[in-house]
Amino acid sequence: MTIALHGLLAGLTLIIAIGSQNVFVLRQGIRREHVGAVVAVCIASDVVLISAGAGGLGALVRAIPEVVEVARWTGVAFLLGYAALAARRALRGGEALTADGTARPARPRGTGRAAAVTTALALTWLNPHVYLDTVLLLGSIASTHGTQAWQFVLGALLGSTLWFTALGFGARYLGRFLSSPRSWQALDGVVAVTMVAVAGMLAVG
Repeated sequence: MTIALHGLLAGLTLIIAIGSQNVFVLRQGIRREHVGAVVAVCIASDVVLISAGAGGLGALVRAIPEVVEVARWTGVAFLLGYAALAARRALRGGEALTADGTARPARPRGTGRAAAVTTALALTWLNPHVYLDTVLLLGSIASTHGTQAWQFVLGALLGSTLWFTALGFGARYLGRFLSSPRSWQALDGVVAVTMVAVAGMLAVG
């Protein structure tokens, strides 16, 4: 139980840090748009990455640093593109919320399920920090527990599940604060700035 708790706390510490993935999950949750699919993608990705790290993939990543570099620059390009879209939404405005808290655009602009899932995958797998945090760091910590490493992994995966579920499905309660187009413009402005900041951090290493 102590090892699992260690994994839970370590996982939450790394996952909760505000980043592009969390911002996207938050926005989808507020819009109540394909939340289940997006949350499932994030959790499933962590299952693969954390398990792979505990299984020794971290050593392979360290041996082939080019993998992280490719992810770095592809991620920078993707984040800047997403930031540009968010900035355009912030400048154009036109979105509000209905009385029941659901998103109601002034003109059609919904995001399809495939697009939402693809974006969640890109924001996860094109971020080199994901490999450094989940594969290398969590994998390395798990390995220190020897044959009980699986307990640490389960704890970390529980942390991921709790966080993304709470972030995605709990975000809807922020709807009452986003009842005007100006509120949505402010949110998209924050999204754009966050994406640019994360892209900048990736670019400088």
